[in-house]
Amino acid sequence: MFDRRKIKYLYLKTSRKIKDFLLSDASGEFLIFLFFFLIASAFWLIQTLNNDYEKEFSIPIQMKNVPNDVVLTSEPSSELRIKLRDKGTVLLNYMLGQSFFPINLNFQDYKMRNNHIKIYASEFEKKILNQLAVSTKVLSIKPDTLDYIYSVGKAKLVPVRFRGKVTAGVQHYISDTIYNPDSVSVYAPVEVLDTITAAYTREDEIENISDTTSRKLSLAPVKGAKFIPGTVEVTFPVDMYTEKTVEVPLRGVNFPADKVFRAFPSKVQVTFQVGLKRFRSIDSTDFMINVSYEDLLNSGSDKYKVKLKSYPEGIAQIRIVPEQVDFLIEQLSSDGY
Repeated sequence: MFDRRKIKYLYLKTSRKIKDFLLSDASGEFLIFLFFFLIASAFWLIQTLNNDYEKEFSIPIQMKNVPNDVVLTSEPSSELRIKLRDKGTVLLNYMLGQSFFPINLNFQDYKMRNNHIKIYASEFEKKILNQLAVSTKVLSIKPDTLDYIYSVGKAKLVPVRFRGKVTAGVQHYISDTIYNPDSVSVYAPVEVLDTITAAYTREDEIENISDTTSRKLSLAPVKGAKFIPGTVEVTFPVDMYTEKTVEVPLRGVNFPADKVFRAFPSKVQVTFQVGLKRFRSIDSTDFMINVSYEDLLNSGSDKYKVKLKSYPEGIAQIRIVPEQVDFLIEQLSSDGY
C-alpha cells in the first residue's frame, strides 16, 4: 500500500520547485527564448514550403465494365506513378489531406480495337489534371502506355478445391470441407479451358482450430482464364473425438472344406477414436478381421498377429486387444464333424 503522506510530500516539493523556477529570472529568459525560437521556426517552415519541389505519387487505375466472357490475358499495371512539381504547401496537401481518386477506364470505349488495347497517357491525362491544383505541373506518367490483351473465352463449370493446410486442436478433427459456392464458371480460350479441371483457392494455413471455422478466399489466378465469382467461402466443420470399443470376431477365409479355423479368443476388442456425431452410427459390423489359410501356413508359429482388413473412414488411434491370438487349424472328420 502506498504511503499517502509520502506522496503528498513529494507532490508539494515538486510543485514548489516548479513555482520557484517560473518566478525566477532564469525562467523568464528561457520562455522569451522559446517564444522567439518558435516564431523563427514558423517563418523558416513557411519560407521552405514556399519553394518548388518534385514528388512522385501513385493513382489506382481500373478497367470497368469488362464482360464475363472477356478474359484479360495480360497483366497491366494497377496503378500509375505520376511525378508532380509545385510549391511545398501544395505537395504537402496531396500527401496529407487529399487522396487521389482511381482512374476508371470503360472497356466498352476500347473494345473495337481488336484483341489488343493500347491506351496512351494522353488519353487519361485529363482525368489526372482534374484532381490537381491549377499550379501543379505533371512532369511524367509511368507507365506512359497501358497494354490490355484479351480474348473472348468459352465457359464451363468446375469444382472448387482448397489449397493449403488445416489442422485441428487436441482431441478435435476436421469432419468436412464445405464450399460456397461449390463450383464456379471459368472463361478461357478453348486450349486453356481444356487444361482446367478445378478452381483452387490461394494457399492458406489454418492451425489448431477447435470450432467450425469459415474463411473467404480468393481463387488462385490461371493465366489466360477468368473465374466467376473470383472468391469463395470455405467452411471447416470441427468435431470432437471420443473413444469407443467394439468386439470384432476373427473369421477364417480360403480354408479347405475339411479344415476350420479356431482362435483363442475368438473375438478381440477394437478401441478407436471417433467424432461425437458418428459415435452411435459405428458398431462392430463396420470392422472386419479376416485370417487367411495361406497366412497361417506361412507364419511358422501358433500365434497370429491380428490385422484389420477393413474399418470405417474417419476414425483414428485404433488399438486392438489382444494384439496376438492363439490359433488352431482343426481337421474335420470325413462325416463333417
